[in-house]
Amino acid sequence: MGRAFEFRKARKMKRWSAMAKTFTRIGKDLVIAVKEAGSDPVNNSRLRAVIQNAKAANMPKENVERAIKKASDKNTSDYKEILFEGYAPHGIAILVETATDNNKRTVANIRSYFNKLNGSLGKAGSVEFMFDHCCNFRINLTDIDIEKIELEFIDYGVEEVFKDEDGMIFYAPFECFGMIQRELEKRDLEILSSGFDRIPQVLKPLENIAQQEVLRLIEKIEEDDDVQNVYHSMEIKNFSV
Repeated sequence: MGRAFEFRKARKMKRWSAMAKTFTRIGKDLVIAVKEAGSDPVNNSRLRAVIQNAKAANMPKENVERAIKKASDKNTSDYKEILFEGYAPHGIAILVETATDNNKRTVANIRSYFNKLNGSLGKAGSVEFMFDHCCNFRINLTDIDIEKIELEFIDYGVEEVFKDEDGMIFYAPFECFGMIQRELEKRDLEILSSGFDRIPQVLKPLENIAQQEVLRLIEKIEEDDDVQNVYHSMEIKNFSV
C-alpha cells in the first residue's frame, strides 16, 4: 500500500465528532457548488459530487434539497474558500481549509487558536508546498482486480488504487478530478463519494506529550464552524497509558 492509503487510514482514525458538523460542512459545499455553476446537477459536476457525498454521509434528502433551494436564492450569502497555513508546536505543519461568509471573523478566530496553543499562523505559501493536493473517488466496486482497474485508469491520472471496507478508492493529482469523474460516469461506475485531500510529503513523529499538544490545537481548530478540513504533517502514534 502507498502513501495515500496510509494517509486515509490515519484520517479515518479521527472522523468528525458530530453528524451535525458533517452536515454543516456539506451544506456549505452545496452552497458553493450552486453559486459556482447553478442548481442543476446534470450541468454542474461539482454539485453532483457534493450530492454523492451527502448521500454517503446519510444526510437526509430533504436537507440536501433545502440547501440547494436556499443557495439558489440571490439573497443567500456566498461562502469564500480560504486556506490558512501555519505551524503547530514542535514544527508540525498545519493547513486549514475554511469556507466563510465573514472573512474578518474567520481570520481572527484561526489566528487566536494558533496564538493560544503555542502555534504560529504563517503567510500564504509557507507550508502548502509540503503537501500534495490530491483528489479521491470511492467507487462501488468489490469484484474487480485492482491491478486491472489501475491500469485502465492510469491514463486519466490515477496514481494509487486500493480497497477498504467502504469500496475501491482512487487517488490522483488535484487537477485530474474532472477527467476521472467524467470517465467513471461514462462507464456507469457508481461514485459513492469523492473529494480532495492534502497529503503531507513527510511525516514527523513526536513523543506522547508533544503529540498531545499538537492534537489540542488541531481539535480546537476543527471545532470552528468555518473550518472544513485540517491537515497536518504529524505521524499519529497510539501511546499506551
